Amino acid sequence: MFSPLEQFEIISLIPIKLSTLFDISLTNSSLYLLIGFVCFLFFFSSILHQTLYVPNAWQTVLEDIYNFVVDLINQNCGIKGQIYFKFFFTLFIFLLTCNLIGMIPYSFTVTSHIVITLTLSIGIWIGVTIIGLARHGFHFFHLFVPSGAPAALLPALVAIELISYFIRAISLGVRLFANMMAGHTLLKIMAGFSFQIYAAAGTSMLLGLIGAAIPLIMVFIITGLEIGIACLQAYVFTILSIMYLNDSINLH
Repeated sequence: MFSPLEQFEIISLIPIKLSTLFDISLTNSSLYLLIGFVCFLFFFSSILHQTLYVPNAWQTVLEDIYNFVVDLINQNCGIKGQIYFKFFFTLFIFLLTCNLIGMIPYSFTVTSHIVITLTLSIGIWIGVTIIGLARHGFHFFHLFVPSGAPAALLPALVAIELISYFIRAISLGVRLFANMMAGHTLLKIMAGFSFQIYAAAGTSMLLGLIGAAIPLIMVFIITGLEIGIACLQAYVFTILSIMYLNDSINLH
């Protein structure tokens, strides 16, 4: 019996070891990162090769995504955040592409690995912290002092704010990883139930087909739900990153 977690195993496709400390082998994870980048590049280059005054369906999709990210930044960070538009637009498209590629049967979900999601979240956390310090200097630390709080409670409140701020670096990545991993694991379990019920029926093929149809229908339903979650998680990761940037820029 195969484990539903086997789909997340990292497999070395082309071993490349420079030494005992450096391993730059091409794995299934890095391969699908490359596939996501190629899909991203092909999608944009084919659409932007010739823009139309009356946009076709694909150009409309691209313009809608563009306006969507612009609105996210304006609503949650203000005009000051627009200089970081390119980063957040790329981040949203990257996560959306990787999440949707992972929904293809027998593919690999890059964002189901915590090393990928934590690298992104910690990198963003460090970035917005540097931006806050560069803009405000030591005044940035006022972010951890709640306005109007009693002086006697300040030490405890500052400690809570500091812990909450540092947890952002982990929670952002863990949220994406947990949602993607849990959904794909559930799909694998339900598909396995369908096969096992059919195999357990033995010679009674009709009974096996009826029994196997129930979890199989659930697989189709959950697949539709997972596609929605793949889009939603790209949105959640992006908007939380923008909100963290807003805290660093505007000290809210």
